[in-house]
Amino acid sequence: MKPTTVFLAEMTNLEVEKFLRDHDTVIVPVGSMEQHGPAGPISTDVLIPQEIARRIAPQIGAVVAPPLSYALSYPHRGFTSEFSLRIDTFLAVIEDLCVAFAEASFRRIIFLNGHFDNTYAIAYGCAKAAEWLPEEVRAFPVNYWDGLPPDQAAEYVSLAKGMHANEGEISAVLAINPDLVDMERANTEFPSFPKIRTSSGAVHTAYFLTSPGTVYRATESGTWGDPTQATAEKGRKFLDQIEAATLALLADIEDTFRVLPKR
Repeated sequence: MKPTTVFLAEMTNLEVEKFLRDHDTVIVPVGSMEQHGPAGPISTDVLIPQEIARRIAPQIGAVVAPPLSYALSYPHRGFTSEFSLRIDTFLAVIEDLCVAFAEASFRRIIFLNGHFDNTYAIAYGCAKAAEWLPEEVRAFPVNYWDGLPPDQAAEYVSLAKGMHANEGEISAVLAINPDLVDMERANTEFPSFPKIRTSSGAVHTAYFLTSPGTVYRATESGTWGDPTQATAEKGRKFLDQIEAATLALLADIEDTFRVLPKR
């Protein structure tokens, strides 16, 4: 007998039809194909949200769609491993996927994102698709780190810990599949940012998201952090925290859609 699965691509058409009789949620992991320093695989930003999606899907009655790996990596232009879509193409892909899943009778389309540069574009793609979707369909992005309490987030993703190919990301991949990490080549590097007057992330949004090749110019190796401190044990703890935080965040989102008035 064919075993059950949470992965949409592993299902037969009949299994999808059966799932949709009682459920209506699909999770689409979104990441990137870009360098992650000398130690990390270029699929890092896909592997993490896909693992979180696998964990939470049974708990929220969802299936996990094949990941969207090619996305927006233009800040990494200059490195060999930068395989990305044009912004307009990526927007169109998000919009088309929303329409396709809605036509199949999915009513909740969650884009679980693992690459910050995608965030705004996913939201805009969902907003564009909303013009064509049935009223009861909701499509929206969630970054896998969005629900983490500040103290937990600061342990893994921060200016102090780094923001790319850092201890947190590499630890998470070590927990998912240690064979994908080359710890012998792990290095420490931080961009030489000037002292800033504010703590606003808008500084880095302005620098990195508006100009192709900024990560390439800001770093020699592509590392932004200290992955030499990464361990699988830290990665398992990080993934457990993300799982719990993402479930709480999705519950908050559903409550918001349900409670706020419609007119």
